Amino acid sequence: MSENRLTAALDKGPVICAEGFLFELERRGYLTAGEFVPEVALEHPEALRALHVDFQRAGSDIVEAFTYNGHREKMRVIGKEELLEPLNRAALRIAREVADNKPGNLMAGNISNTNIWDPADPARQDEVRAMFREMVGWAVEEGADIIVGETFYYAGEALAALEVAKESGLPIVLTLAPMAANELMDGTGIVETCQRLEQGGADVVGLNCFRGPQTMMPWLKKIRAAVSCHVGALPIPYRTTEAEPTFFNLSDTNGCTCPAPHGRTFPTALDPLFCNRYEIGAFGKEAYGLGVNYLGVCCGASPMHIREISEAVGLTTDASRYSERMENHFMYGTNARLPGHIKALGEQA
Repeated sequence: MSENRLTAALDKGPVICAEGFLFELERRGYLTAGEFVPEVALEHPEALRALHVDFQRAGSDIVEAFTYNGHREKMRVIGKEELLEPLNRAALRIAREVADNKPGNLMAGNISNTNIWDPADPARQDEVRAMFREMVGWAVEEGADIIVGETFYYAGEALAALEVAKESGLPIVLTLAPMAANELMDGTGIVETCQRLEQGGADVVGLNCFRGPQTMMPWLKKIRAAVSCHVGALPIPYRTTEAEPTFFNLSDTNGCTCPAPHGRTFPTALDPLFCNRYEIGAFGKEAYGLGVNYLGVCCGASPMHIREISEAVGLTTDASRYSERMENHFMYGTNARLPGHIKALGEQA
């Protein structure tokens, strides 16, 4: 059996994985909010490639193919099922190309929540498995090093994803995305599901998306204490709270004068609710201190957030060349060349 490069790297220290392509590419004007389908892989491959490179420079060790929502059901919803395989293969090839440009990087094939899993409908479950199977097959054919299954809010769907991913023979990351009920939507416990995923052969289990640092951390502590395998943590960079534990139900109480026409902050009016970079860095440092070695940021992430996570766990990235140097700021710096009368304006500015 060939070496498991993922666990070998995790055994040595932190491994960074950037996610959150949906939100960032929508902000950049290459993706439709609401639909959130990764047609960018076909329509603007240069934009997807550039984002992968930006995340890579910021410290991401894993180049995850942008096939989130690139499954058969979502393509049916938008009436473009014929683009399914070309989209997946294009995304995988772009990720492979970028990963190959940096020695040691891994390329991940990706499967995720299908939004049609039904715990009471075996036919629907078989349909989901078939969607996973074709996507994993394309990932293997395009040279993926690992399979990432993510954003599962049904335990059954996560376990089905693991079942199919294992057929690839590749290392597997499986992360859950609990909603506000603080359990999976089929009534299974979060920690219990992570234990079952470990027992089923996942190399990394944990949490991604839906929850920000404040509401993800308590569950990470419980998961880390309950499993022996590596644990993953990829929060959203938004200020979720105990009262509003996911970004689906975050309210803007800061005097918003122009609310979203659809009546919610999610997904297009979350901007005032961002964590700052220091909060993301503090999360990464605390999680790493717990023994969580697989780290990243999910929906809402920019390369700056990935750099912050990387540097918080002691890594120096290509993008660290441009890390903060406030000592040279014209008004708040300490450089001896800065005029005193300009610095004095700082309290009035």
